[in-house]
This record gives sequence, C-alpha cells and structure tokens, in this order.
Amino acid sequence: MSVLVVGVSHKTAPVALLERLALDGEGVHKLLADAAACDHVGEAAVVATCNRLEIYADVDRFHGSVDDLTRLLVERSGESADAMLPHLYVHYDDAAVSHLFHVASGLDSMAVGEGQILGQARDALRHGQELGTVGPALNSLFQQALRVGKRAHAETDIDQAAPSLVSAALDLAVDTAGDLTGAKVVVVGAGSMASLATATVTRRGATDVVVLNRTPGHADRLAREYAVRAAALDALPTELQAADLVVTCTGAADLMITGDLVPERPVTFIDLALPHDVDPALAHRPTVTLISLADLSRALHETEAGQEVAGVRHIVTQEVAAFLSARHQASVTPTVVALRSMATGVVDTEIARLDARLPDLDDQTRAEVLQTVRRVVDKLLHQPTVRVKELAGETGAVSYATALAELFALDPQAVDAVTRPGSQP
Repeated sequence: MSVLVVGVSHKTAPVALLERLALDGEGVHKLLADAAACDHVGEAAVVATCNRLEIYADVDRFHGSVDDLTRLLVERSGESADAMLPHLYVHYDDAAVSHLFHVASGLDSMAVGEGQILGQARDALRHGQELGTVGPALNSLFQQALRVGKRAHAETDIDQAAPSLVSAALDLAVDTAGDLTGAKVVVVGAGSMASLATATVTRRGATDVVVLNRTPGHADRLAREYAVRAAALDALPTELQAADLVVTCTGAADLMITGDLVPERPVTFIDLALPHDVDPALAHRPTVTLISLADLSRALHETEAGQEVAGVRHIVTQEVAAFLSARHQASVTPTVVALRSMATGVVDTEIARLDARLPDLDDQTRAEVLQTVRRVVDKLLHQPTVRVKELAGETGAVSYATALAELFALDPQAVDAVTRPGSQP
C-alpha cells in the first residue's frame, strides 16, 4: 500500500473556490466516508481548514484511486472537472509523506510557521480514528507528522518570526484603522480561531471585548478564559452599534453580517471564515474596512521568516528522510520473516529425516546436532537479512525484498501472511 494525497489550497486556488469547498464537521465526515468507500482505498483522512482541503489515503493502486478522490473534490466544488483540475495537486508515496510533514510544520500555511495547523492535523487524525477510516498506515504517518510539527516549534522561533492569520489580519487593520488601545472588539465564534483572536486583541490593548456564539456555553467558556464579556448570538445587532473592530470566524453556511446590521460609522471587519461571515458588498461602504482571507493571502504571499523557515525546512528534510528510511526497512520485514520461517522449516524437515535414519540417537546428541544446524542457518542468513534492511533504507528503485523473495523462491502467501493483522513473526 502507498500514501496518496489529493488536495487544493490557498497556493493553488482562489479564495472563492476554497469557500465553495469549505466543510463543516458533518461535511468532513461525509467526505471521509466517501473516500474510504472508494475502490483501492484502504484508509482515509481529511485535513480541512480555512485555506486547504486535502484527502490522504492509503491505496493499493495509483490511477484508479487518484481518479476517485479527484472526483470527490470536483463534485463538492460545483465546478466542472476541466475548471477544477488545474487547482488540484496530487502527491504520491514519498512525496505525500514530505507534503504532510511540510503542512504540519506550518511551511505550507498561508501565514508561514503558524501553529494552528497542528491542531487541525490532530483533528484530521481524530476524526479518521472515530469513524474507523484511519488504520495503522495513516495513524503512523499522522502521529509522526504531529511530532515533526512540535519539533519545528520547539527547536526554532518560527512562532515569533511568522504571524498567525489573526495577527497578520490585525496588522492590516491597524494600518487602516489605528491601534486597538481602548477599542471595543466583537468576536463572533468560539473555536480555536476565535480563541486566538480574543487573546490577541486583549493583548494589544482592547478594553471592551465581547464574544458571541450560537451556543452560549461556548462563548461563556472563552470569555472566562480571557476575562472578557460573553453574549448570545442574537445580541449581534446591538453589539455592532458601538464596535470598532469585528472578528468573525464561525464557519456558518449563511452570511452572519449584512449591510442592514452595520451602523453608518467607522468599523473594521476581519472575516476569517469560509464561507464568508460578512457580506463582501460591505467593502464598498466608505465607513467600512473589510479584511478577508483573500486580502490576507495577497499580504502574506511569499512572505517567509528567513532564517527560522530555513531551520524548519532542515528539520522537515531530516524527518522525511528518517521516516522513509524506517518505512522502507519495515517493508522488507515480512520477506525476512518468511525467509527465516522457511529456513526453520528446512531445519525441522532435516532433523525429522535424521530421526528416521538414526532412531537410536540419544537426546543429548540430537540436541547438539539441532543446535549446530540452527547456528549454521542463523549465520548464513544473518548478513543477507541485515544488509537487505540497510539497502531498503537507501533511495533507489530496486526492490530488495522482491529480489530476496525471488532468490530463495519464497511463497508469496507466506510473505503476505506476515503482513496481515494479528500475524506473529
């Protein structure tokens, strides 16, 4: 089996297309189920964020599976296949591993180095585990990707060098509306992005911050954490009347803020939601400043954190090489186990033949003969099996496991039996 990734992100598609592809929790579960049901797909996981939608799958065939997974994304886009395909990317096997490690470390994010993607990758793994679409292959891959992301943030200052989407948006807002000292801020939503927004505006000097959410308990919890106010979502029209800054990140299917709710006074909106929370037409109102994900994408385009990014890239390169080497070495294990099982069978057969020819052989002598024969077999097989694992970890197109199986005429069913769940080496 091999890992396949089919996806679309802010690097390959306009925000309008990403908006049409945005999924809520139920949508993610539906896409997971559809992906897992495809022919040739053994496992599936979905990474869904405000600026990417990716399907990861463990597959036994490239062409059939890439067609099926591509079709799933095309269907959800509302576009024709011809219009959608130029925005999709495909990574297979080693390249898929490298891509996920880059994503988890923040190198592929709109705000390079942001740490929120770690939680989103963890959610992708959790959802797949809960629905039973993630098995040993993707579990191992995602667990290692999470470790890579944590290492990148622990060993570099990429967190400080690269802004979060919220910080980048607030920087843009300050350029047009001034700093937040003494400002009234309305945060609509109560997820991780809303939490980050609340923490950031509070740290930057906002004195009246209110969190609104459709579920009051969620708003209350976030408000208590940062010592701000909470309100029900139906209070939004009232709270907007005195707001200086509004940060929205709900992921609702419909617009949350339309022109009739917005007062005729200066107000800045930061819309971090997909689909949009704020009516894009408000950008044309003279008293409104609207900062959307499209604006952020342009502002952050090709901005990187220099030395810190280089350090993270070095870590990712190391980790990709180590993971692939370990995976390649593990791929020959079933063949090595099958070879040793065959050798054990040969020894057992010859000892049985010896017993038939020398029925009066005493137990001590028989034990010595058996031990000697086994030592000979172990020594003969030791170097080839050690060397085949070393060679398997090197880059190249040669399948040393296949060569070993051919040289010793190993039964393919015996090799397959070692890879089945519950088999014992």
